[in-house]
Amino acid sequence: MHASPALPTTTRSAIVLIALLQGLMLYAADTATGSWPFDDIGNRVRWYSWVLTVPTAIALTLVELRDRRLWLHAALASVLVLGLASWIGWNVGGDAPGLDHDGLLMPFSISMAIAAFVSLPWWQFRLQEGHWHAPYAALFERAWQNGLTLALAVAFTCLTWLLLWLWAELFVLVEIHFFRSLFREDAFIALATGSLMGFGVLIGRTQHRAIQMIRSVVFAVGRGLLPLLALIAVTFVLSLPFTGLEPLWRTRSAAGLLLTLSLLLVVFVNAVYQHDNASPPYPAWLRRFIGASLLALPVYAGLALYAMGLRIGQYGWTLDRTWALLVALLVTGYAVGYALAVLRPRDHWLQRIEPVNRWMCLCVLGVALLANSPLLDPIRLSVNSQVARLQAGAPAIDVMDAETLRFGLGRRGARALEALQHDPAFSQDARARSIIAAALAKQSRYFWDQDYKQRLTITDPVVLQQHITLAKDTPAPDPDWWRALLARQVDVGRCLRLDTACAALRRDLDADGVDEMLLCELQSYLGPRCKVHARQGAAWSDAGQVEFPVQGKHTAARANQSVRDGVLEVSPPRWGRLSLDGGPQQSLNESVPKEPRP
Repeated sequence: MHASPALPTTTRSAIVLIALLQGLMLYAADTATGSWPFDDIGNRVRWYSWVLTVPTAIALTLVELRDRRLWLHAALASVLVLGLASWIGWNVGGDAPGLDHDGLLMPFSISMAIAAFVSLPWWQFRLQEGHWHAPYAALFERAWQNGLTLALAVAFTCLTWLLLWLWAELFVLVEIHFFRSLFREDAFIALATGSLMGFGVLIGRTQHRAIQMIRSVVFAVGRGLLPLLALIAVTFVLSLPFTGLEPLWRTRSAAGLLLTLSLLLVVFVNAVYQHDNASPPYPAWLRRFIGASLLALPVYAGLALYAMGLRIGQYGWTLDRTWALLVALLVTGYAVGYALAVLRPRDHWLQRIEPVNRWMCLCVLGVALLANSPLLDPIRLSVNSQVARLQAGAPAIDVMDAETLRFGLGRRGARALEALQHDPAFSQDARARSIIAAALAKQSRYFWDQDYKQRLTITDPVVLQQHITLAKDTPAPDPDWWRALLARQVDVGRCLRLDTACAALRRDLDADGVDEMLLCELQSYLGPRCKVHARQGAAWSDAGQVEFPVQGKHTAARANQSVRDGVLEVSPPRWGRLSLDGGPQQSLNESVPKEPRP
């Protein structure tokens, strides 16, 4: 490991004090949320972003309190963090109530944490050596040191809180509740957690032997699991010629699983690879096998990119798909680089991954910063793509589309939905107009008030006929059937709600020469659930219901599509119903043929 300078007593005290102040600052923002300046979401985003990044970086870096370069770098980092936080804060703000902040802030938080972690080794090297040209060994050592220090600090904090919980519960046994009440106070939680994190960081920065031992354990676990991970990667690729790629494209989670395995391979290889290790960690045959798994990485990355391309082509860009594509592109960079490192070996095993890691770290840092700025801006891309998709199929908009724009894409999504409300293609369509108006009037994405339920309930016969899809080639229903649905003279389930996809089929189910109507709810996971309506005299009545049990979302989607296509076969029973002396009729339960005895 690199030679870390000894920390003076004042620096050690400052590290704990910084963590304590972080806890107090987070507590202050939490308790003053409703008052200025924390009543504004943008101010809260800036506050939390700065408190969680810059002081943490200082605590991991601080050696001399009088180091002016440290504070200059901290000031520059503060400007960058506050600038990016202001941009995302503007996006999640606005006049529209109930915007989904978490969906926008979570990618920002994760990417900023990654950017801070990636850039910190360069910052630390610059402060210690006076220049930015850090060798790979120095970056490698500092990255592992920072990661393990933070992990140790979190573990130390959790274990101490476990002891505090034990302390409180022991005294509760003798009916002393003071400690339980004290430990549950928000102020105490903030002070204690901040102090404990500071002590954990201090332990990680001063107890080098402990960090070395933890790192040795991590590397040992990596050496043990990397061959298994390589086996999984190689066998899956070898199975593709026999299974084909069609099952992958039918699975929505295919890209995520492929990227997960690729990222795990990258992480485990870096946990095993030692830049200063003269002897390789595996025998020659196992090194070749692991090299084969790295050669398969471009296959995984390519399949993941293609699967994402299919989804984007079908449903357009969304915030999740945009971030997923950025991750996939970065994984592709690692995959190609690691494959080339295997094909072009040097003196040490996998030594060529060192320049790959250096360049890809810079790429990761660049993507994390640009994606949270107006330059790349996944939110703008998602809003424009979804609006273009809806306009191309106008007026085909459903409740989920409207709610995504209204709540899931910040102020610009809400503005885009307001603009669609005035688009003639949507404003002149009764169903689209109702869906957009209901979404704009809704106050919260996940809370259904009575007003929103009424807005989603269909009362207009024109909207009803636009909402319920008629199966392909099915004859038009009789007008009085539509009236029976609106009057709820028959069981309609949830099909009078705009947020429920429904389809209707007209078939003669009992071979009496008169058609019956099937009204089917097309559920995403459970498949079609159909109500059967039959004529009884001049009116419609309920004749029963039928379910088509399915397993899994993909099977449900196929069953729902079969309903839309009208692929319904009516087969009369082989056996009639039986009764004795005019008694109740019974159905015959057919026996399963027994296999002949040998």
